[in-house]
Amino acid sequence: MTERPHPATRPVPDDWANLPDEVLLNLRLCDLPLTIEGSGLEPRIAQLYEELTARGLTFRPHFWISSEWFSPDGVPGVAIPFYLAHPRLMKLEESQMLEIEGGEPEWCMKILRHEAGHAFDNAYDLRRRRRRLRLFGSPKQDYPDFYLPKPYSKSFVLHLDSWYAQSHPDEDFAETFAVWMAPNSDWRNRYQGWPALKKLEYLDTLMSEVAGQPPTTRARREVEPLRSLKRTLRAHYKEKREHYGVEYPNFTDKDLRKLFSDDPAFAKNKLAAAFIQRVRRNVRRVVAEWTGSYQYTIDQVIEDMIARCRQLKLRLKYPDERTQLDFTIVLTVQTMNYLHSGRHRVAL
Repeated sequence: MTERPHPATRPVPDDWANLPDEVLLNLRLCDLPLTIEGSGLEPRIAQLYEELTARGLTFRPHFWISSEWFSPDGVPGVAIPFYLAHPRLMKLEESQMLEIEGGEPEWCMKILRHEAGHAFDNAYDLRRRRRRLRLFGSPKQDYPDFYLPKPYSKSFVLHLDSWYAQSHPDEDFAETFAVWMAPNSDWRNRYQGWPALKKLEYLDTLMSEVAGQPPTTRARREVEPLRSLKRTLRAHYKEKREHYGVEYPNFTDKDLRKLFSDDPAFAKNKLAAAFIQRVRRNVRRVVAEWTGSYQYTIDQVIEDMIARCRQLKLRLKYPDERTQLDFTIVLTVQTMNYLHSGRHRVAL
């Protein structure tokens, strides 16, 4: 876990964490004085190592700070997004993206276990094994820009949101590893009768084989470490928001008119746009929990709905409580349609 201190190429004020967002966004990623040691990541990684020990595994993935979560092909280690190394940057991440992926300890551990699966795959070159190929599919498949999940499939484990195991054979392997490794997961009973149980049983056998064995790949290479990223935080978030934005407003005026109206009979009622704006944050959070979609993606649909309600001069037809519930349902349906249209992006 040892990481070299990052030599900033441009001076950063000692009180950089107190800078307002608009000033902070002008800093370059490579100039952020961040290390894993002493940060909130250190106890999370220590917990992961303890879990590996409990499973009889002696190999330890290495970690470094980068722009996002990933485990590069052929590298038995894991990159962790920079914002998790400092509370001020977590706050900035939330303001820019409306949520902090891995920001809660439990969420962080779920992602770490998943990425550890990739690291073990790389460390022991497991993807070449014939049974691994038969059960999970070929790692040579191209990663899709989008994937179409099957929510009721029992051929895949459920770990990260959005049925992530279905996005690619390598993700299926990493998700299976994470479920197998999680303390108290009770995977034998939970997946009894599921085709996915064969993958878990194979993973159990496979890890027994490599337990105590030195990895075939020992390189501790760091891909795209923070110190190499010259773009500013502003440019980083612009690109990230474009990645997780929606390509089209996936709702119709008919959907809005189920909830709201421009009939003169409702002229004294609240404006629909103002109402949506008021409930926006709570509804966005609920729909994200229900669907596993990014809050930023959902918020773009809400933004389009607000704009259209203003254009149509719509007002509430029903009491606030009923309207909020109905709006939440409509937004959930629209989000699920978006996911199942094949436009659900591969994230990790």
